[in-house]
Amino acid sequence: MKFAKLQGAGNDFIVVETSDEQRDWSKTAVALCDRHFGVGGDGLILVLPSDKADVKMREFNPDGSEAEACGNGIRCLARYVFEKGMVSGQADRLSVETIVGIRQLRLLVSAGRLVSVQARMGKPAFAAGEIPAALEQGRGDLVYIKNMVGVPVRVNDMEMRLNLVSMGNPHAIYFQQQPVADFPLERIGPKVEHLDIFPRRTNFEVVRLLSKKEIEVRVWERGVGETLACGSGACAVAVAARLHDYTDSKVSIKLPGGILEIEWDGEGEVLMSGPAEIVFTGEWPD
Repeated sequence: MKFAKLQGAGNDFIVVETSDEQRDWSKTAVALCDRHFGVGGDGLILVLPSDKADVKMREFNPDGSEAEACGNGIRCLARYVFEKGMVSGQADRLSVETIVGIRQLRLLVSAGRLVSVQARMGKPAFAAGEIPAALEQGRGDLVYIKNMVGVPVRVNDMEMRLNLVSMGNPHAIYFQQQPVADFPLERIGPKVEHLDIFPRRTNFEVVRLLSKKEIEVRVWERGVGETLACGSGACAVAVAARLHDYTDSKVSIKLPGGILEIEWDGEGEVLMSGPAEIVFTGEWPD
């Protein structure tokens, strides 16, 4: 089985082009993503044919679970599709079918080289059933948002107020004043991921505001663990920060693996821009 290894801001993926959706890809993802006995990666991305968009994307975590959305992953898919000459129609546009709907991407090309990818990540959701979160909810978007901002939780001996946002997948954001490097993410992250209020677990972002235009973040990803970057997580952080009026509509998210540029006008889709590069290609003894 031929594959390509790609990374976006240090978030690395194994990309496989296939038309076979009957295979046990969960089992394959566990084997491929193992960093000692496999290729190693934060996820397995399938590039599939689609009758609704240019291509279809499925993404599996290292524990075999399937993710609903993946921001860095969809940019890596765009890089793969561009390099393979699979882009149809307008050369600077790509539509991708995902579990949570069609995502539109803009390819920034200079002198025949793909420089950056901007993805339209959809509108954030705040209803408890959409995140999902086992919390009481009222009626209307405003009530949803108020219910999801500053949700009090206690993890071990730490009390936190989490901001809950769905970007097609669940995110719990914790704003704090200390450098994110000092936060005990390896201890607290898995506890938050498995809190009873999250029936399908959650991604967890620890955040420190640097200015109105810059935020630093560390991420604990559901089904993965700590990663160097998370595209949908960066979008969720930017949304939560904007709701608190901490930041402007455009903000740079500084992650351990690199910087992602996020834009949200407070109402529409979230736009995410960042790098995506091929690391190497190879063959898996299928």
